[in-house]
Amino acid sequence: MAKHGKKYLEAAKLIDSEATYEPLEAVELVKKAATAKFDETVEAAVRLGVDSRKQDQAVRGVVVLPHGTGKTQRVLVFAKGDKVKEAEAAGADFVGDQDMINKIQQGWFEFDVCVATPDMMSEVGKLGRLLGGKGLMPNPKAGTVTFDVAKAVQEIKAGKIEYRLDKAGQIHAPIGKASFSAEQLNENLKALIEALNRAKPAAAKGVYLKNIAISSTMGPSARVNASVYR
Repeated sequence: MAKHGKKYLEAAKLIDSEATYEPLEAVELVKKAATAKFDETVEAAVRLGVDSRKQDQAVRGVVVLPHGTGKTQRVLVFAKGDKVKEAEAAGADFVGDQDMINKIQQGWFEFDVCVATPDMMSEVGKLGRLLGGKGLMPNPKAGTVTFDVAKAVQEIKAGKIEYRLDKAGQIHAPIGKASFSAEQLNENLKALIEALNRAKPAAAKGVYLKNIAISSTMGPSARVNASVYR
């Protein structure tokens, strides 16, 4: 059993670990239980009724949360020519081609998301081990390999997140900060679950949304009534 401090144990009294709550009530409880001195991230953990070992049941995609994540994403765009100005105008923090590739090869990682135009991928691909290991490699499925760099940057800045099924058949994704209102967190959670429903594989059988739980970085989790979204 993991040992927890006094603050966690006090917070845990607010939430019945055996109970299932309606979404808004669960969000309100998680907010009350977030007692750390920093603004904790609120995360959703969704167990899906799919077999993560089968390629035709993989669940992966992106969603723009209506209220963002509460975190300012630093965006790096690999581009050249006119696309450089386009990316800069859209609000990209860093834009370049071989110069940025060289910086990363020398150990620079002062960014959170990478976007690349398709014509840059042959060079960016050489950073596979460096970017892939940190989950930063641009990917067409995530909308980060595109010639429409302006749209990609704007969506990321607006709160776009990527979700991906893990080996345990779960999706973990941030839905905001504890400082958000309960309504904002609830709407972000709804947007995430609706995106997961749209991404349901044709090969999935039985109950798709099995369990949903939300928690803050340092707080206990609350189970959410998944049937609301089915």
